[in-house]
Amino acid sequence: MMKRFLHKYGHAWVFLYAFIYLPWFFYLERTVTTRYHIIHVSLDDYIPFNEYFIIPYLFWFVYVAGAVLYFFFTDKGDFYRLCAFLFTGMTISLAICTIYPNGTDFRPIIDPDKNIFCAMVAALHKVDTCTNVLPSIHVYNSIGVHIAVMNSERLREHRLLCRASFFAMAAICLSTVFLKQHSVIDGMAAITMAYCLHDVIYGSAYESSRRRAAEKVPEI
Repeated sequence: MMKRFLHKYGHAWVFLYAFIYLPWFFYLERTVTTRYHIIHVSLDDYIPFNEYFIIPYLFWFVYVAGAVLYFFFTDKGDFYRLCAFLFTGMTISLAICTIYPNGTDFRPIIDPDKNIFCAMVAALHKVDTCTNVLPSIHVYNSIGVHIAVMNSERLREHRLLCRASFFAMAAICLSTVFLKQHSVIDGMAAITMAYCLHDVIYGSAYESSRRRAAEKVPEI
């Protein structure tokens, strides 16, 4: 039974990336605490704090994990492309934070007794520092999932699902600035990175490489 499972889901090896990402991420969280570059622009000061955005912010975990698992069990090709997109951007983000330690300085003081949403934000602040924010992984991965949905032959035909995915992506991206977790600059950097990597993994560059690979396969 285990042999049959490994044969069918051998692409699970991709999840080994967690052994690279998590130690690196927690190392940065532990060491980048005082001396780092502040990411802050004037537009950040005009965006009000809104604790209700904690809902889409936390929904990010369901959105990303759900997409990865869906493609893992249904389409190996889409799974590989999504993971390539996510993991490449996540690695670049960690590299940037290692070379250019960064963080924000505008987190508001939260009263956890105000309502349950403020309590959730306060709890988030206890486990998530205000450092290692550029570019925003929340924004980047959300864009990556929506791109995967729109490029999936199975999913892109379902208009309601695609619209729901777009709404989730947009809400998550907005949540990063309305919760004061990220600067607008962090989000723009994530969008720029997603734009650059899209062509390599999903766009014309990917299609060209796939055609070249197909042409090299000898006919039987």
